[in-house]
Amino acid sequence: MPRLSKLSTGVVTGVAVGAIAVLTAGTASAATATYQAGPANYSCTFPAIPPQNVAVTAQFDGPDTIPVNGTTTPANVSGTATITALVHALLTAAGYDGIRGTADVPITVDNGSLSPSDASGLQIPEQIYPAGGAITVNIAQTSTSSIPTYTAPSSAGTVTFGLDTTLSAQLEFHKPSDDSWTPWTMTCTAPSGTSFSPSGTIS
Repeated sequence: MPRLSKLSTGVVTGVAVGAIAVLTAGTASAATATYQAGPANYSCTFPAIPPQNVAVTAQFDGPDTIPVNGTTTPANVSGTATITALVHALLTAAGYDGIRGTADVPITVDNGSLSPSDASGLQIPEQIYPAGGAITVNIAQTSTSSIPTYTAPSSAGTVTFGLDTTLSAQLEFHKPSDDSWTPWTMTCTAPSGTSFSPSGTIS
């Protein structure tokens, strides 16, 4: 091969390798992390019985690194709310054996901003419970849920997401005696918020 041809081939190869390296580096910086919070104890209102403690967890997927002034919208937002066997027994005594509805979960950040400030319309699928034992209610993002978008600040650092001190849910409780559903707005409060782990990196 002539020397000029060899030189041209080397230049093209070098450019290609450099481009691949840049693309690979960009992909690595956008790795997905799962952010998790809880379980945290909230005092929640129920129909026909006094407020009761509920153990709440939450999680979502998002990038582990967010560019300065960049935006990101979490995905796969989900959680659980677990009531004890005692609370289950109280609900059974009050004539209820099932639940369905949606949840609104306000989110906090210690750096940057969120718009809107809460994840709303998270689905609580219809569940009829067997008698006795603790109950775990599943909460999940659907295509109709509204998920906040996070905007990073103008300087590098970290951001910690958190569950706010007040959560709410638009629920219906099932009464097997007449197969009816009783509407109920549940309010859950905690003395302090609960942080998600890990924190995100802003760079």
